[in-house]
Amino acid sequence: MKQVIRTDDAPKAIGPYSQAIKAGQFIFTAGQIALDPKTGTVIEGDIAAQTKRVLENLKAVITAAGASLSDVIKTTVYLTKLENFTPMNEIYAQYFDAEPPARTTVFINVLPMDALVEIDVVARL
Repeated sequence: MKQVIRTDDAPKAIGPYSQAIKAGQFIFTAGQIALDPKTGTVIEGDIAAQTKRVLENLKAVITAAGASLSDVIKTTVYLTKLENFTPMNEIYAQYFDAEPPARTTVFINVLPMDALVEIDVVARL
């Protein structure tokens, strides 16, 4: 059984996908970039600001599904520049300080809307 998760506290999907899907005891989020939920545009700022916005968006989606960031078991981080790894990691650590989830970090050429970072998560209720 699957349930589509939607919240106005995170950006609307910019394509044919859901913000998240709850399937049994698991929540699978779509990747989030640093979109302002109110305007639907990428926020101004460096990798630290964009990482914070991405994680706030993910937090809103996970909360709408009935979980919290402490329930996240796996993340995938997509970065466009190697030099952004350390500042992204510093912000990321503020959101996942105790018992952080497993993580994969991938470096790619470009992200939608020229974002600097995209993150998706899997959480367990």
